Amino acid sequence: MVRNIVLTGLAIALLTGCSSKKEENQNTETEAIPVKVMKLEKRNIAKTLDYTATLQADEQVYYAPVSAGRIGKIYVEVGDRIKKGQLLVEMDPTNYQQAKVQLKNLETEYNRAVKLNETGSISKQAYDAAVTNYEVAKSNYDFLKENTKMLAPFDGIVTGKYFENGELYTGIATGGAAKPSIIAIEKINPLKAYVNLSEQYFLAVKKGTKVEFKCNIYPERIFEGTVNIVYPTIDPASRTFTVEVKIPNNDEALRPGMYGTINFFIGETETVVVPALAVLKLQGANNRYVFLNKDGKAKRVEVTLGRRFEDQVEIISHEIQEGDELVVVGQGKLVDGKIIDVKR
Repeated sequence: MVRNIVLTGLAIALLTGCSSKKEENQNTETEAIPVKVMKLEKRNIAKTLDYTATLQADEQVYYAPVSAGRIGKIYVEVGDRIKKGQLLVEMDPTNYQQAKVQLKNLETEYNRAVKLNETGSISKQAYDAAVTNYEVAKSNYDFLKENTKMLAPFDGIVTGKYFENGELYTGIATGGAAKPSIIAIEKINPLKAYVNLSEQYFLAVKKGTKVEFKCNIYPERIFEGTVNIVYPTIDPASRTFTVEVKIPNNDEALRPGMYGTINFFIGETETVVVPALAVLKLQGANNRYVFLNKDGKAKRVEVTLGRRFEDQVEIISHEIQEGDELVVVGQGKLVDGKIIDVKR
């Protein structure tokens, strides 16, 4: 009898404990999570295309005379800045001086022939010979002058030097030069880049389209530029077309070979932009999601990220509409369907 009474008491105690735990769990499940929300509104943002590219010099010249010869003097070193018309290299002037003397003699004969021809005191054959000899000598002189005193064709910088004073230029690429040359010079303001864009943007990108260049070396800077050339054909294999972009480089902060991202601005579009902290990431995956307030309960919605604007980010989802309430505080404690207490 005593044993039965004890067992009955234990059973009642167990039932009472289970009932208490069940009520406690029910209270926990129905307890509202305090959150703050914001009403979603569409706003106009620039529509862009993002492509990676490598910068190139606007002009690059492997500078050398037309024919082989002994180098008289090289007036520049690697890294020197040069101005258009500046003397860079002087070859052995022997042939040039000979051509100069010959031209002077033939010029005298030419002037005499011109005067005699005006009075009819010279045969046509002799006159024509004097003119021809002078023109040939003048052409040879101009050619040697250009290839003896080599002047800078543009403002730029010396990027390579492959010979020393007194050495014989042979017309063969040596010393690491990509082409036969004595020196290499580049124009680095502006710089340019070539980008292959998908054919679907052929009508959207035109000459003058604004672009921005960003690179890791200058994470806080944005370099503005424009599309300079839109190539008129589509590559049938890749279904892309090529554009040339020019980036002004007045302070020469950028250099050929730098790698970065070029953003093409092709108009405006309406989209939803939210605080980046409101977007959550699924642990162990790359899925992104947010929580909306739907009739006092949290609704989990998968989203795709678009452009980032400092602490704001564009979100894309067919389930999100303008006017929806997005949870921006307290979202880390939520699960789908959880009751929420919106703090206004």
